[in-house]
Amino acid sequence: MIQLFKRILAFFNLIQSKIAFYPTTFAITGVLLAFSLFYLEERGISRYLVDHAPILVVNNGQTALTILSALITGLISMMVFSFSMVMLLLSQASNNYSPRLLPGLISDKVHQIILGIFLATILYLIFILFSIQPTGDKYQIPGFSVLLGILGTVICIYSFIYFIHNISQSIQINNIMDKIHKLAKSRLNTIIENDSKSSNEFPSTESWFEYCTEKSGYFQNVSVSNLMDICADRNTQIHILPIKGSFVLKGNPLFKSKEELDHEMIKTILANFKLHKAELVADNHLLAFKQITEVIVKAMSPGINDPGTAINGIDYLTELFCLRMLKKDTNVYGRDEKVFIKINSVSFSELIYQVMASIRTYCKQDIILTQKLVVMFKYLKMQKMENPAYLKSIDLEAKTLLNDARSSITNERDLQLVEKMAVDFGLKII
Repeated sequence: MIQLFKRILAFFNLIQSKIAFYPTTFAITGVLLAFSLFYLEERGISRYLVDHAPILVVNNGQTALTILSALITGLISMMVFSFSMVMLLLSQASNNYSPRLLPGLISDKVHQIILGIFLATILYLIFILFSIQPTGDKYQIPGFSVLLGILGTVICIYSFIYFIHNISQSIQINNIMDKIHKLAKSRLNTIIENDSKSSNEFPSTESWFEYCTEKSGYFQNVSVSNLMDICADRNTQIHILPIKGSFVLKGNPLFKSKEELDHEMIKTILANFKLHKAELVADNHLLAFKQITEVIVKAMSPGINDPGTAINGIDYLTELFCLRMLKKDTNVYGRDEKVFIKINSVSFSELIYQVMASIRTYCKQDIILTQKLVVMFKYLKMQKMENPAYLKSIDLEAKTLLNDARSSITNERDLQLVEKMAVDFGLKII
């Protein structure tokens, strides 16, 4: 029962990231509110307002129809403009920064909620419009419902103003990278906290029973707590083979088990894996490194040529690398001093190489960015780290960067500066 609840919660977290989730929820709320008002109108709520506060009630059917029609037309126009702004935001982010940023922008709850408010108010007004009798007397006009519709429209207007402000902030690359950085930082802190409670000891899995995935998709996350419960019940251990963020093809090996599992148990275990077509930083911190790296590369491409954005991206990468150095290269999870699960992960050496291999291509000829990257390496060497071998990876990447810079820069003064950086870093470049 607990596992079923956790899977439902995981599914709910997934659909929350879809752009249609909040608009659909608010739309249903608007329809339900309209039918609730039908019930209250039958109980005489508008009659009470006509008798005690007539100034708040529209008591003419034709006037009510005109007001509601105007409100619906105006709100539809504002909603269309709002959707157009969202599409413009996504298009600009994809073209100027990176297509990988789109899932994070689409999952912005503020935009979804505002669009939901528009949709809920429009549907509410449409249903109330149907209930009005133009030739009825003042007691037959749903005056209270019309009043709520007007108040809802006022809320929509202020929401639209906030929407314009928020979307103008969302399109700024500094705010985009800051959001990515915060999500990745939160995810890394959680992993580091779990690492401190786990052991690196895990037996060899060469002779274990291997099981394959039944569908393709990006391996986003896995319910570790559920799998540990299964391992404890079946007295087994599980080794998860793919790295988080990698694309797993249908039929490829997904995990190994120390004990042989029956068909039903395999299906239960597979249900705890999240394989989807999109990637989210909240599920996989490695995606943050990819996204920020792609922003830096795009900023330094000849078509964009924005070194300021590249420098900001390096600053964010520096802090994320500092956190990553506090994490072990292996992910092992256990309970009550017993290890149950091992998940393959990208080592620090491979991660910093993948990041720098992309950045060097566009930044090695820029002396300012080369300096910035060397400062990053110096800062990383001074930080606390989980594994002393991380130092060798930092030195190797610094040496490779300076070698590339020396072969790409032709200005004598810049070359002297590169040589000085190498000496200060304690490196002998080719």
